[in-house]
Amino acid sequence: MAVTIPVKEFAERRRKLMDRMAPDSIAILPAAPERVRNRDVLHPFRQDSDFQYLTGFGEPEAVLALIPGREHGEAVLFCKERNPEKELWDGFLVGPEGAIERYGFDDAFPIADIDDILPGMIEGRSRVYYPLGKDPAFDNRVMDWLKVIRSKVRSGAHPPGELVALEHLLHDMRLYKSAAEIKVMAKAGQISAEAHCRAMKRARQGGYEYNLEAELIHTFMEHSARSTAYPSIVGGGANGCILHYIENAAPLKDGDLVLIDAGCELECYASDITRTFPVSGKFSPEQKALYEVVLAAQYAAIDAVKPDNHWNQPHEAALRVLTQGLIDLGLLAGTLDDALANESYKPFFMHRTGHWLGLDVHDVGDYKVGDAWRVLEPGMALTVEPGLYIAPDNTDVEPRWRGIGIRIEDDVVVTKEGCRNLTEGVPKTIADIEALMAD
Repeated sequence: MAVTIPVKEFAERRRKLMDRMAPDSIAILPAAPERVRNRDVLHPFRQDSDFQYLTGFGEPEAVLALIPGREHGEAVLFCKERNPEKELWDGFLVGPEGAIERYGFDDAFPIADIDDILPGMIEGRSRVYYPLGKDPAFDNRVMDWLKVIRSKVRSGAHPPGELVALEHLLHDMRLYKSAAEIKVMAKAGQISAEAHCRAMKRARQGGYEYNLEAELIHTFMEHSARSTAYPSIVGGGANGCILHYIENAAPLKDGDLVLIDAGCELECYASDITRTFPVSGKFSPEQKALYEVVLAAQYAAIDAVKPDNHWNQPHEAALRVLTQGLIDLGLLAGTLDDALANESYKPFFMHRTGHWLGLDVHDVGDYKVGDAWRVLEPGMALTVEPGLYIAPDNTDVEPRWRGIGIRIEDDVVVTKEGCRNLTEGVPKTIADIEALMAD
């Protein structure tokens, strides 16, 4: 997989993290482990997002140590050694020498030697940062290294006095995307937009939900995105009312809508798009009425994504439009203020309007600072995804509305003036969707 984020940016991230660490501390971060799918078959390897952010290194069985002030190099990688015989079976390994030459680490050692070397690096440091509780097996290894140091206290060794979660420092850094990160995310959005367009065109031929999923995957891989960012949702008819529907096995029926929530992963960065469209290529009056409400809500939410607005303002903007739309269509009674106060909209809209986006589809970063919603700043990336879902068994509404599920989602990045839509390449107005499907 080609990496377009420059090596120097990973080094700058490590430097920035070390600058935030307490004096006389060390940070330790393991790569993701390989996981067994069944018997001797492994799941496709995907690097741990934090490890990827700091290293760009794509192999398992590796550990990063950041040791500010270390005389022989502050950024140290432990990784697998080169092994021509093993590489014949499993592919090329970078090795410690390659880690220095290709990835810009100050020093590198074989992973097989970590138990002999790393305790000596920890010794004398007052604080250890590492992902506490994330991997019980790695927790045990860290404890074993500390025991080795403590066993030598009578000989003058100085074990660390504190263990601190690394995520507190690192995840705040990940919240702000660089120009290089935004470039990768924009490319992922472009690929995913093309995939959604392809699925819309294919839907006119009928078939099954998994036929549309196949079109998505084909387009992703055709453009070098070898993985989805999450299991694709392709819900026809009432299946579109199931928020995390992933069976994708039902037939597509004329008269139904199809809700597709899918995005590729490119260089470990996620995209996340949802579009809803009619199998027949034409919206029914009820589908059109609900769709226009959701689209207006999304436009209102996107308009609220700008610097100095807080995280919840896009959600509040979408919620007002959705609720008023339900009242106007006769699906809710009473006034807008009453419906918002009583949350009577919740049977129709039960989720938030977005989430952070980046190396994880639900990316890291606090949504509140203290008790206040976080203020939006340039470089923050998020989704905007209002929806309306009329459950098929909702007897409080007329039958003509039941079983309609609609969600519209785009990926945006906060800019100095407002926000940039990374996924605008896929149609979302009724006229544009119907025109694309008729082409």
